[in-house]
Amino acid sequence: MLALRLPPEIEVRLDELAKRTGRSKSFYAREAILEHLDDLEDVYLAEKRLEDVRSGRSDTVSLEELMKAYGLEN
Repeated sequence: MLALRLPPEIEVRLDELAKRTGRSKSFYAREAILEHLDDLEDVYLAEKRLEDVRSGRSDTVSLEELMKAYGLEN
């Protein structure tokens, strides 16, 4: 179960969409979350990784090293 507060203008749009289509607001909230969760995870994990690299808590690997490690060099 998830409860969330939306800005009033978004709540109105969601309510209108639900009324016009005969689906619930929960249906559309669920669809929006499922559609964008992968992207959100990618963004936040990338930001965390960049922070770790910049602070010296993590190292980088060059593309050349990566390709060599997986036997993909030309």
